[in-house]
Amino acid sequence: MRTLLLLAAALSACAQDYEIYGIRYATLKDFAVSGLVAGADKDRKMDVAMYVWLIKGGGKNILFDCGFYRDKFVQRWHPADFQKPSDALKNAGLKPEDITDVIISHIHWDHADGFDLFPKTRIWIQREELEFYAGEAWQSRRGQGADAEDVLGLVKMNTEGRVKLVHGDAQEILPGITAYTGGKHTYQSQYIGVRTAGGIVVLASDNAYLYENLEKHAAIAQTLDAESNLRAQDRMKQIATKPEWVVPGHDPLVMKNFPAAGTGVVRIP
Repeated sequence: MRTLLLLAAALSACAQDYEIYGIRYATLKDFAVSGLVAGADKDRKMDVAMYVWLIKGGGKNILFDCGFYRDKFVQRWHPADFQKPSDALKNAGLKPEDITDVIISHIHWDHADGFDLFPKTRIWIQREELEFYAGEAWQSRRGQGADAEDVLGLVKMNTEGRVKLVHGDAQEILPGITAYTGGKHTYQSQYIGVRTAGGIVVLASDNAYLYENLEKHAAIAQTLDAESNLRAQDRMKQIATKPEWVVPGHDPLVMKNFPAAGTGVVRIP
């Protein structure tokens, strides 16, 4: 009995419940919904929210995705209300050097470009994602959405020992944070399940752009395989403790569906 009690105490000590915050740092105005939801009316437009997701607990400050900041993207997309993701952190009471880990869902510029804004972080990315975009993607002309400068920077960080490669599906990369391979938005995108005091929250990133994807069971418009995306949506709903705790990657309604925790910041759940 004493051994069982000691084991239970050890497991309890290893358990970690996190706080999660959505931080909005920019808006892409008048974006075509048909570029987000497969089959949507081509005339529909909406303002798309750009987020980074802060996960706090166990002495760590973790970002899921790190946004974009380089001038070429700002000039191309003309985001409204833009703050560098590292500056937007101030609204959550943190400095860039406070971030210990960045989990990158996929290589696209608006999710990976800010990787070098956080000087003390280590990066988590799917092994196959980094290997593909560091190699074959540019041979087969499938590098769309990835930025060569970002890829080179991540490879350099890997040579410095600051990149942790995630080896496939359902990997607990940190206590209470599990990475799952997603619906082929890119070669090997991922989403995460995060344990909180109330249960599991799923941060979908681009595996579901909007609540509309989830509510209508409609694939994202930008995918290499629509059926794999729909399977990912179904699985995310099973993983999350509540259906509403699957948090889409770009929906402005996130800011209304969860309580405010600062300027441009909401606490999830």
